[in-house]
Amino acid sequence: MPGKPAQLAEGQANPDEVPAGIPGTGENFCRRCAGTGMIDGRTCPECGGTGKVTTPIGGG
Repeated sequence: MPGKPAQLAEGQANPDEVPAGIPGTGENFCRRCAGTGMIDGRTCPECGGTGKVTTPIGGG
């Protein structure tokens, strides 16, 4: 897995996030907090502080 992705702007949703348990998905770094789980000293609302989100994997 390459380096951490760029951080998303405040209030911008992760366009790749999908619900956990969906076939063809896997964990990835949260783009909003860049995998730290924190934004400005508070828990990241996108990943709930885990630093990870579930995103689709694979391709066509």
